[in-house]
Amino acid sequence: MAIITGPGPSLRSQWLGEKLRELRTAKKMSLRVAGEYLQRDASTMSRYENGEYPLRRADLVALMTLYDVSDPKMRADLEQICEDAWQRDWWDSHKDDFGKDFINVPWLESRADRILAYQHYLVYGLFQTRDYAMAVIDQLQYEEDTPEQIARWTDLRMDRQQILESENPPRIEAIFEVSVLKRITGSAEVMRAQLAHLLEIGEREAISIRVITEESGPHKGSDGSFMLYELPEPYAAVGHVETRAGGLYVEAPRTSTFEAVWQDLERSALSEKQSADLIADRLKEIR
Repeated sequence: MAIITGPGPSLRSQWLGEKLRELRTAKKMSLRVAGEYLQRDASTMSRYENGEYPLRRADLVALMTLYDVSDPKMRADLEQICEDAWQRDWWDSHKDDFGKDFINVPWLESRADRILAYQHYLVYGLFQTRDYAMAVIDQLQYEEDTPEQIARWTDLRMDRQQILESENPPRIEAIFEVSVLKRITGSAEVMRAQLAHLLEIGEREAISIRVITEESGPHKGSDGSFMLYELPEPYAAVGHVETRAGGLYVEAPRTSTFEAVWQDLERSALSEKQSADLIADRLKEIR
């Protein structure tokens, strides 16, 4: 899959469209011919393949017949992606406020088996307290953003954290630069509460928090923060980098770059126990 930037079709629809395009081109079939089979025009078929429109299950079944898809696993995988493309969850209600691009993030979090989070500037969003999150969002706002919009952003960030309390939470491994701990975000009181929260959630079996100190020297994470989501079949791993211009998503095998960086970060980071001790020491320092 190509790199995707800015607002656009959901990853779910794009995955399905990409698979359908691969099947059609493998049969050396034009969009016009495929469209005639579904009684759709070529432009509509193009929108399906670009992920602009999610494909209905009946149309998917018809196309699988047209493209001679007989393998049971492939058929099941395509039907799963189609179902996910149409499924609505709590975060879809935020689409008008935050755009389709960002709404991919809570979907990835909800689907992931394992999340790798590297942060060089701020505490990872799923680990933020409400006061810390509000301070961050308020600082990053544009002049035209209203207090109501900031409150909605904060609510969404808190809502995303419900996956931490689910029956089968994803394994989350986070690595922070020590500057994340040293930077007073919001106020000393807000920062103390945030560090105490990190110590509390760091004790959970599904969560690992590690810190990289200045003494570790240069490492491959110098390009900045990123997320890596490892998803169950039929989905590939997805790398995500958030920018002011929108999110950038990269699908496997291009995620190998993130994987190589993560391995170097793991070599550079303190152990979980050493990291917890460092966070506790920093908590005592803040007055």
